[in-house]
Amino acid sequence: MSTSPMKQASTTQPDLLYSEAEDELRAAVRALLGDRTDLQATLAGMESGNPYDPALWQSLAADMGAAGLLVPEKLGGQGASHREAAVVLEELGRAMTPAPYLTSSVIATETLLALSGQTGPGGAAAVELLADTAAGRTVTVLAVPLSAAPGDELPTGPAVTAVADARIADVLLVARPDGLYAVRRADAELTPQLALDLTRPLATIATGDDTPGTRLADTATAGAAVRRGRLAGAGLLASEQLGIAEWCLEETVRYTRERHQFNRPVGSFQALKHRMARLWLEVVNARAAARNAADALANGSDDVALSVSVAQAFCSRVAVHAAEECVQLHAGIGMTWEHPAHLYLKRAKADELALGTPGRHKEVLADLVDLPAPR
Repeated sequence: MSTSPMKQASTTQPDLLYSEAEDELRAAVRALLGDRTDLQATLAGMESGNPYDPALWQSLAADMGAAGLLVPEKLGGQGASHREAAVVLEELGRAMTPAPYLTSSVIATETLLALSGQTGPGGAAAVELLADTAAGRTVTVLAVPLSAAPGDELPTGPAVTAVADARIADVLLVARPDGLYAVRRADAELTPQLALDLTRPLATIATGDDTPGTRLADTATAGAAVRRGRLAGAGLLASEQLGIAEWCLEETVRYTRERHQFNRPVGSFQALKHRMARLWLEVVNARAAARNAADALANGSDDVALSVSVAQAFCSRVAVHAAEECVQLHAGIGMTWEHPAHLYLKRAKADELALGTPGRHKEVLADLVDLPAPR
C-alpha cells in the first residue's frame, strides 16, 4: 500500500479510479457491515441514547485494522493512505453505521501524526497515543465543535460544545491557553446535547486547568496540527457524504421499480425518471470531487486545500438533495420512523454543517483563486 499523508507537495495528475486494493477493502468492509449492521437496531439504540456497537467497532478498527490506515507501519499503523480511509467512510455512510471513524481514525489521528515528529516528552506521548489509536485500543477525539472549519481558531475556554463521539472516547485532545493536552474522558465533565443526527451524538466537554492531562504541544504547534486534522476530516467527510447519496439513490430506484400505481411502476413515470436521472448525474460528479480530495490528501498535492473545499462545497449539497429525494419519492413510508430514510436525511443535514458549511468553503475557494466572494 502507498504511504500516507500530506508529507511533500505533489504535482502529479489526480487518479480518481479505485485501485484493486481499494476495491478489495470496500468488499471486506461492506461484508462486515452487511453482517453486523442492522438499521432497526440503530433506531433502537438511538431511542436509548447509545447507538454505538462496541463489538462492531472492535471488528472494524482492530481486527480489520481500519483504524490505522493513515498511520505509517513504523508507528503501529497499516501504512495506507487517505484513499483507503475514504473507501471505509463511503461504506460507513452507505450503511449509516454509528462509529467514531471520522472523529478518531481521521481527525484525531491526523492531529497526532502532525505532533509525532516533535522531540521531547510531548512528541513521545503523541506517538504512544497514536499507536493505541491506530490499533483500535483507544478512541481519541479532538475536543472541538464538529462545525468548526479547518481554519478556525482552537477553543481554549473551560467548556467546548458540540463535540462529536465524545461519549465513547477514551482520550480527549483538549486545547488550553498553553497548548494541547491529552485528557482522559473520565477526568472531564461530559454533558450530552440534543443533536439532529442521533447516530453521531454531541456533547459539551468541560475541563479546568487543574484537570489531569498530558501536554502534547505548545499553542502554535497545536494549532497547525489541528488544522491538518480538520482539513483531512473535511476532505474525507466528502466520501461519507458520497456513500449517503449513493445509498439514497439506489434505494429510491429500487423502491420506485417495485411500487406500482395505476398498474405501472411509479419509477416508469417520466417526471420521476427525470428527477432520478438528474440525481444520478449529481452523484457521479460528487464521486469525482470526493475521490479528488482523497487523492490530493494522500499525495500531498499543492492544491489540497482547493480540492477539499471543492469537495465539501459540492458533496454536502448532493448528499442533502439525495436524501430529500429519497424521503419524497418513498411517499408516505419515507416519512415514518421505521423506514431508515430519515436517518440519511438527518446525517446529510448534520454533515452539511460539519467541518465548515458549503458557504464557508466557497469563501475559502474564492480566496484561494483570488476572486473575492460577493458580500
